[in-house]
Amino acid sequence: MRLTILSVFLLGCIGWACFGLCLTGPGMPALTAMQATADEAKSKASDGEPSETAATSYRAVVKKFCVDCHSGATPKGDLDLDSLVGQEIEEHAATWEQVLRKLRSRQMPPAGEPRPAGEIVDQAMNQLVKVLDRAAAKNPQPGRTNTFRRLNRFEYQNAIRDLLDLEIDAKTLLPADESSHGFDNVTLGDLPPTLLTRYINAAQKISRLAIGAPRPNPAGYTFRVAPDVTQEKHVPGLPLGTRGGVLLHHTFSQAGEYEVHVHLARDRNEHIEGLNRTHEMEFLLDRVRVANFKVVPPKNRNRYIFDDDQLKSRISVTAGPHDLGITFIKNKSSLLETKRQPLNVHFNYHRHPRLTPAVYQVSITGPYKRSVAKSQSASKSLNTPSRQRIFSCYPTRAEEEEACAERIISQLARRAYRRPVDKGDLVRPLAFYREAHAEDGFEAGIEMAISSILVSPRFLLRVERDPAGIAKATAYPVSDLELASRLSFFLWSSIPDDELLALASRGELRKAGVLKKQMERMLADPRSRSLVTNFASQWLYLRNLDSKTPNARIFPDFDDNLRQAFRQETELFVESVMREDRSVLDLLKADYTYLNERLARHYGIPHVYGSRFRRVEVSPESHRGGLLRHGSILTVTSYATRTSPVIRGNWILENILAMPTPPPPPNVPVLEEKVVGAELSIRKRLAQHRTNPACASCHNIMDPIGFALENYDAVGRWRDYVAGQPVDAAGGLIDGTKVEGISGLEAGILKQPELFVAAMTEKLLTYALGRGIELDDGPVIRQVVRQAAGDEYRFSAVIWGIIESPAFQQRMSK
Repeated sequence: MRLTILSVFLLGCIGWACFGLCLTGPGMPALTAMQATADEAKSKASDGEPSETAATSYRAVVKKFCVDCHSGATPKGDLDLDSLVGQEIEEHAATWEQVLRKLRSRQMPPAGEPRPAGEIVDQAMNQLVKVLDRAAAKNPQPGRTNTFRRLNRFEYQNAIRDLLDLEIDAKTLLPADESSHGFDNVTLGDLPPTLLTRYINAAQKISRLAIGAPRPNPAGYTFRVAPDVTQEKHVPGLPLGTRGGVLLHHTFSQAGEYEVHVHLARDRNEHIEGLNRTHEMEFLLDRVRVANFKVVPPKNRNRYIFDDDQLKSRISVTAGPHDLGITFIKNKSSLLETKRQPLNVHFNYHRHPRLTPAVYQVSITGPYKRSVAKSQSASKSLNTPSRQRIFSCYPTRAEEEEACAERIISQLARRAYRRPVDKGDLVRPLAFYREAHAEDGFEAGIEMAISSILVSPRFLLRVERDPAGIAKATAYPVSDLELASRLSFFLWSSIPDDELLALASRGELRKAGVLKKQMERMLADPRSRSLVTNFASQWLYLRNLDSKTPNARIFPDFDDNLRQAFRQETELFVESVMREDRSVLDLLKADYTYLNERLARHYGIPHVYGSRFRRVEVSPESHRGGLLRHGSILTVTSYATRTSPVIRGNWILENILAMPTPPPPPNVPVLEEKVVGAELSIRKRLAQHRTNPACASCHNIMDPIGFALENYDAVGRWRDYVAGQPVDAAGGLIDGTKVEGISGLEAGILKQPELFVAAMTEKLLTYALGRGIELDDGPVIRQVVRQAAGDEYRFSAVIWGIIESPAFQQRMSK
């Protein structure tokens, strides 16, 4: 019954939202920063900025080197410059931004065609930039974000954490979001019926867990360890002296007894893998032993299979989040499990036999015997973090319940809806509260009210609505409340906190110094790590690591332990640049990285021991440091059997230089092994591939960049020889500059640092706005880069440049 009512409520509210009946419209605060930019541009224009006469050089360059191809009935690239070169630049700013991109990347004129001298191109670009930026200052084009944008799965998970102080795994509740323009927070305008059902089910589970409502029957949760995890070493987070197993962060909804049941990894004959001697297993609750077992091998392996039904125990747990560890006591050093082995991987029966038993699955069921509160005041004293966040008051008498419920619901709704709420916002949550309260009491009513809030479009959707009466295609500043949401979802991937929301509610967010102070506070907050785990993970393709399984015959030392070490190295490295507010150029030229013993062995770096990651200063001889030397990136840009200069070159063009190659034309042949002989080196095979003119246009750009990384194999190890022959790592940049190896590639990129900073800015701006970058965004990106250059390209300078830009603070009306 409640599910049906909840569904009707959700569909009804979404209908209202679409017609704007349950939404508050943004105000129209003055955008002083934008006006200052325009005034400054006017001042510069009267003080030496290019006039029509001064700008003739870039028109001359275009006429001499471009119009031969870009003119006529069928101009190359559908770009007719002949008809535009005599017109005002401002009238066709987007087209000239496209021209500027091609000139800056030295993609045009194409190789083999007459090209102007470099200084002439630079002069032409500088003049063109000044005209375009002056036009943008006079007539800003901030772009238009979608009116309705749904929270993606990661944002939903973080919003629940910050709203209810409850950690959930949204991957188990909601489907994955599709990516566009490299990020999964862009195409989120739809809310199909199947997804509505998932949100309703998620809301019910979350509200029940947050309140700790009693269940009629024990509930069960099952956790499985990835099949290619090697468990021969210490697991981070578990006590020293233990080996293998798993550490689970689990929220127990109620106090009581729970049964923990462990299954061990088995081979295809259902024998416990690695069970050659007696082992001791222990269950740990918050690092305290609560159960232990002897895992004894069978006396006759052919007749008896170890029954791991013995590996279960009931434990008493208080309500709330706990760390549950399942692990083995480490055997003495003289035993086999610590002797030097030829490989680091031991995770299956077929190619990498386990040396010792390993945990395959952990089940948690309960509660069986609940710790029941004797009174409402006792119930309040048994608070979990979620209950402490929710119950800002607790009634002691029946007549106090309605007022207390309204206070709780209004506070939750304010944070969830990201704005002040009125009586109208509380009508439906209070109606659901009263319905459930009549049946099951006060806490049941609060639980149902929370469910209704979590499925409200006011929570699930971020809404930015055009002010009433505004003219079409007009730039206007978003309201302070909308700006607060933009800021919090950019830096935290979550809802605004009370401080930010209070400032926005009072209209103080745009006061002098306030917005920048909030940015600094939010970057210092641990929640800003979402810029690493969400933004950088997508920008650098770290999410693709889970789908990468290098060929086990060619790379027998690869397992999930190494895969996760790759990810953690890159995340810790990016986070160090953010936390220390270093120059973003350090992402490419750092002389340090983060390693644990497993990863250090893979890289061949000595004297790093243990499972803990630590910062390690690296020498040039180690060939480690910046992002382009990380195993994570080198692996996701390779095939399962070999490296791919094409994929690596394209990745650098797309993510490091913001110069993506166009999609291949139709009917372009693939690199067939039987046609382009496998006995040839990859360089020679690609050279044959480029003999096809349809392929050469892109491969002439991508391949030389990728070749510079050929000293790294498909799992990121350094190599000097391939098949007995020295590695040829000679490559080149897009402008034709020759480079040698990774050092030459990094140096070549850093000769024009503004290109990398612009590329990173473009990715950050896409992520911050939740829309693809358009040609009209060129002036904003250039302004961010110029401003950050004055502060040594520090991370915070790039972030601040984006936040104070018209693209972030304004929106174009429809």
